[in-house]
Amino acid sequence: MSTTTTGPVARDVATEDVPGPRDRLGRPLRDLRISVIETCNYRCPYCMPEGATPEEGPLDATRRLDFDAIEAVARSAVRLGARKLRLTGGEPLLRRGLEQLVARLAAIPGVEDLALTTNGSLLAAKARSLREAGLHRLTISLDALDPGLFAQLSGGRGRLGDVLAGIAAAEDAGFGPLKFNVVVQRGVNEGEVLPLLERFRGSGHVVRFIEYMDVGSCNGWRREAVVPSVELRDRIAARWPLRARGRSYRGEVADRYQYLDGQGEIGFVSSVTAPFCGDCHRARLSADGRLHTCLFASSGYDLKPALDDGAPALDAAIAQAWLGRGDRYSELRSDATPPAGAPVRRRIEMFYIGG
Repeated sequence: MSTTTTGPVARDVATEDVPGPRDRLGRPLRDLRISVIETCNYRCPYCMPEGATPEEGPLDATRRLDFDAIEAVARSAVRLGARKLRLTGGEPLLRRGLEQLVARLAAIPGVEDLALTTNGSLLAAKARSLREAGLHRLTISLDALDPGLFAQLSGGRGRLGDVLAGIAAAEDAGFGPLKFNVVVQRGVNEGEVLPLLERFRGSGHVVRFIEYMDVGSCNGWRREAVVPSVELRDRIAARWPLRARGRSYRGEVADRYQYLDGQGEIGFVSSVTAPFCGDCHRARLSADGRLHTCLFASSGYDLKPALDDGAPALDAAIAQAWLGRGDRYSELRSDATPPAGAPVRRRIEMFYIGG
């Protein structure tokens, strides 16, 4: 495998001439992940196992942010420097009228990238309307192509055919390239890595392999279940030689590789074995209006009082939360192994704040 780096030179977002506050590590706010709903129609064991619910219980309409509030937070984040918005969940396509929100967010001056992450099960009926509403990009979670294993990994609730139909609908609607997120667990779906790549090589779409992470507290995470990205990369390169690419910008989470035969690109997200906290410029908005400054956060900042007080108060609340941010959980996890019997720090579940 060649390790020659080509492609765009990464920009240093920490020193770019962009508006807005810097956190305690000098990182700007550039990316807001918006969880539009906390529920999901799947029960993936690594994210939302059967029986898992937010501590506070499922949200009702009075506790979940409406579209006016979500748009207000998004506009505030953009005023503070954010340029990317991503809609997540739960499963975001369960939120009624989502296309209306997409259109409102797409119209915000300064938004350069508007994306959505979905399990794809409902996409066949939604892809065209999302595209027409102004959605730029789609990322689809797809952990297996074997129908039986796919059903197992969705907690017995998913059908592979629904997702494949959603992919076809997204292509027909003009989305591309699509990104596919694959969470790889040792002894579970390692055997799906090469078939997934075989399926999408040459399609223009990008498959990204994500190390199994200890997000939240309900997924029974064990380090032994992590398949390091470098191991996957070498396994793939033995079949299809790869060349490393430069990142499009500093803070991009995936290490990008090209097939030497020109059949496309793949990526690796290595939060466990190669943390990238130092370049992280993402904030997350939960469906109930809390701002979380780290995927591994144990708490968030309630923005509802500031929402009631208007745009200046909202800008100030988000800026204050960001200025106090010093999160670097993945780096700290890698620096030391907690002693046996040490208490486990509670973390917000991923399905509550989005991936």
